[in-house]
Amino acid sequence: MMQIFLIGIGAGAAAALLFASLASGSVFALVLFYLAPLPILIAGIGWNSVAGLVATVVAAACLAATLDFYFGLTFLVGIGLPAWWLGYLALLARPADGASREALEWYPAGRILLWMSAAGAIATILVIPYFGTDGESVHAALKATIDAAFQGIDPERRPDSDTLAKIAPGMAAALATVVLLINTWLAARVVKLSGQLHRPWPDFSAITLPRTAPIMLAAALAGMFLPGLLSVIFLAITGGLIIAFAVLGFAVLHVVTRGIKGRPAVLTIAYTAVFIFGYPAVILALFGLADTAIDLRGRIARTRGPPTLH
Repeated sequence: MMQIFLIGIGAGAAAALLFASLASGSVFALVLFYLAPLPILIAGIGWNSVAGLVATVVAAACLAATLDFYFGLTFLVGIGLPAWWLGYLALLARPADGASREALEWYPAGRILLWMSAAGAIATILVIPYFGTDGESVHAALKATIDAAFQGIDPERRPDSDTLAKIAPGMAAALATVVLLINTWLAARVVKLSGQLHRPWPDFSAITLPRTAPIMLAAALAGMFLPGLLSVIFLAITGGLIIAFAVLGFAVLHVVTRGIKGRPAVLTIAYTAVFIFGYPAVILALFGLADTAIDLRGRIARTRGPPTLH
C-alpha cells in the first residue's frame, strides 16, 4: 500500500507541474498543460484507482497551496477527478460467466469513450459562469475574448468572431474530450509498454457505443434551441458527443477500408483532415451515428465474411 501512495504522490506532483506550466504563457507550456491528466491516468491504469485518487488530491492540493485555491479547485473538478474516473473504469471488470474469476468481462471501451465526452462537456460547463450568467452575456464575453485574441490581424483575414462565439462552447467541449482521449490512449500505451496493463488492449474496429447514445445526441441537439444559458450548456454536451461518434466513425472507416489497396492513404487523409480542419469530424460522427442505428459494420461483415484483425 505504501508503494501505491508513493506512486500517487509522484504522479500528483507531476500533474501539478504540467498544469502550472500554463502560467509561463508559451506555446510549449500549452502542450504541457494539455498533458496534465496523463500522470493521473498512468497511476490509475497502471496500478489502481487508489493511486489515481491520491495523485488527484495531491495535485489539487499543490496547486491550491502554491498558486490559488481557484486553480486547485479547477484542476480537481475539471481534470483530476475525470482522469481518476476514467482510470477506474479502465480497470473495472467482472467474471464473464458470473462465477469464474479467470475469465473477465472488462468495462466496454465504448462506454469509457462516452464518459470522456461527458467529462469534456462538464469541464466546459464549469467554465461558462466565468463568462456570464445568461446566454447574451456569455456570447458577448466570448466575442470580446475572440476579438482580443485576433487583434493585430488584418480585419479581412480575421474569422467571424460572432460565429466563433456562438459555437465556442461546443468547440471547447470537443477539444476537452479529444484531450482526455489522447491522454487516456497515451497512458494505456505507456502502461502496456511497462508491462503493467491488466486488461487486454481493445480492438479499435470493434468499439461500439450504447444504444442510448443516439437518443442522448438527439436530446442535446434539441436542447441547443432552448433559450438563454441552457442552449450554451446543451451546445457543450453536443460538442462532446460529436467527438464520441466521430471516434466511432473512425472505427467504421477502419472496417470499410479493409481489403482496399489505398487503405493506408485513405486513413491517413481522414486523420489528417480531422486534425488540421476539425470539421470533418462531423462527417465521421454521421458514420458513427449510422453504425449505431443500422449496424454498418455488421452489414459489411455479413457481406465480406469474417474480417481479419488490423
